[in-house]
Amino acid sequence: MDYTNYTMDSRKHKHLNLQERVVIELRIRDGYSAYKIAKELHRPINTILNEIRRGTVSQIKNKRNVSMYLADAGQAIYENHRTNCGRKNRRLVCDNFISYVCDEMRKNTWSIDACVGSLLESGQFKHIEAVCTKTFYNYVDQGLTDVKKINLPLKVRRNTKKQRVRANKEKLGTSIEKRSLSIDSREEFGHWEIDTVIG
Repeated sequence: MDYTNYTMDSRKHKHLNLQERVVIELRIRDGYSAYKIAKELHRPINTILNEIRRGTVSQIKNKRNVSMYLADAGQAIYENHRTNCGRKNRRLVCDNFISYVCDEMRKNTWSIDACVGSLLESGQFKHIEAVCTKTFYNYVDQGLTDVKKINLPLKVRRNTKKQRVRANKEKLGTSIEKRSLSIDSREEFGHWEIDTVIG
């Protein structure tokens, strides 16, 4: 089988891996320029320059401080940066809003959607300080609020599973009660109603 999209060249917008960082370290020791390293790894030169700048650390050699690129240091910095990426959870930022909604639900026995909507409409909380209804339900599911699932009557009662219609449902034919009246006259061949089971 031929794969038309298969290529040995690395695609754009992919992060460097440890093997590529080791190649960068070895080529720098051999005296290669950043341009030659970029051509060898099929990467943009800015990627290589940024990696060299990021992974350059100070080492002591012969009682002197020497700045040199280390692949392990570059990989460690990369992994550290990756732990800090992504959207942060807003639970702590919206703590006052969530506590207020939980109190309102207990007092008025309102739903989460009603509480959130009334608080945002009244202007007591800004949109930055609040979360939407779906996020609030997610927090309830994760156990991050004082309100539990059992306190939400509709959520406990509602069946969230979708009704699945079988694609290959067995069709048994038309019921005998829905037969035409002409069959009762017994004039047409094939409409016998006798017991054919041998006892």
